[in-house]
Amino acid sequence: MQDLPRKVELIGEHPRMQRVKALIDRVGPTDATVLVLGESGTGKEVVARAIHAASPRAEKPFVAVNCGAIPAELLESEMFGHERGSFTGAVEAREGMFQVANTGTIFLDEVAEMSPALQVKLLRVLQDKEIRPVGGRRSQHVDVRVIAATNKDLGELVTRGLFREDLYYRLEVVPIEVPPLRDRRTDIPLLVTHFLRRKNLKRPGAEVAIDGDAMDELCSMDWAGNVRELENTIERLGILCEGARVTLDDVRSGRRTARRHEESLPFLAVEGFDLAQAVEDFENRLITEALRRTKGNKQAAARMLGVKRTTLASKLRRRGELDPDVDENEDDDGEGGGETGSGRPTLQ
Repeated sequence: MQDLPRKVELIGEHPRMQRVKALIDRVGPTDATVLVLGESGTGKEVVARAIHAASPRAEKPFVAVNCGAIPAELLESEMFGHERGSFTGAVEAREGMFQVANTGTIFLDEVAEMSPALQVKLLRVLQDKEIRPVGGRRSQHVDVRVIAATNKDLGELVTRGLFREDLYYRLEVVPIEVPPLRDRRTDIPLLVTHFLRRKNLKRPGAEVAIDGDAMDELCSMDWAGNVRELENTIERLGILCEGARVTLDDVRSGRRTARRHEESLPFLAVEGFDLAQAVEDFENRLITEALRRTKGNKQAAARMLGVKRTTLASKLRRRGELDPDVDENEDDDGEGGGETGSGRPTLQ
């Protein structure tokens, strides 16, 4: 979505944040492609907005696209647009985000989630400054600065053949790594003050301050969700605290609530979780439990899980727990435990 120009506040005085700010000052006035690296919630989009604000394009569009949040089959149309009738449901032509961002900046978040086919198309944009809408016959010139971001190691993905090497080098003209919050704890008081002030401006007459002990507790926490988690925590504390000050008890009460949620939904403990990875983790836990209950008998474990033995063998092979030369159709020796009667058992 296109955003109007606005002031960008990059909060932090830690030396690593000072290096980030220095890089923004140097690269901002150029048209260089930038790759912003860092864990989820560290503020990669804020960095991208700061680069845009420091550029000659500051008054032009800034368009953010989350490549991981859009289904792969729709992402190409979302980015490059489409012609009428180019696919089922395309009742009219539509501009893509690159057209919307023309003369401005496009921010491609979670760029590692792009399909190989789309990586090729993005490479062409970076090389030739041209796009071709889905179903289109002619290429269109675009004048767009590209800033990409990822929380993954693109170099490792290149080595594994999951990301194009030529695109990687095109994106990493200037890399900027945003440090996790646990590595710049001295910035936590600055961020807490900033978020409280912003909260107070939104709700005049209900201003909230914070006790020193409460601040010390916040500074001691690990913040797996980084700045985003801290921001959400301060927003919650500002609303739920009973008085005009956030106390140590308020903070600890909030931590106990968060732990209960994390214990019930561990894959939601950090915002921006990967749904596919969460499903795979849960599946692996079920497989491990089935194998434990059947004392390693794969045939019995497959019956317990309600899948074919070949399916279980395939999943174990991907986990590196089955010799690639083992025949998936080969029967296990012995029956093991884990099943009673003739019906399919359930995990208890």
